[in-house]
Amino acid sequence: MTGSQDRDILVVTTTVATLAQGQALARSLVEARLAACVQVDAVQSVYRWGEKLCDEAEVRLTAKTLTSKSDALQAFFQEHHPYDVPEFLAMTLQASAAYAGWVRNEVS
Repeated sequence: MTGSQDRDILVVTTTVATLAQGQALARSLVEARLAACVQVDAVQSVYRWGEKLCDEAEVRLTAKTLTSKSDALQAFFQEHHPYDVPEFLAMTLQASAAYAGWVRNEVS
């Protein structure tokens, strides 16, 4: 890795129904070294599920990891996420060199 690529991190968001589910999933991701850090936030989501319009409280998880962990993270969600169709939104962001280095150390 050279240049700005060594500062790239992958940020993945997903949602779950309850704080307990969010905390458990966040802890599992960090313990499995699939994420260096997972933030857990309460959000209000409006969406359509089937024919029903939903307006519900959810818990959003924001996981910081490496692009190389994307496939493993998606597989983990398929096995451990409580939703039938887990949200998996990923974007690559550039972090400070120090923070990106910390993420690399935590998920390697």
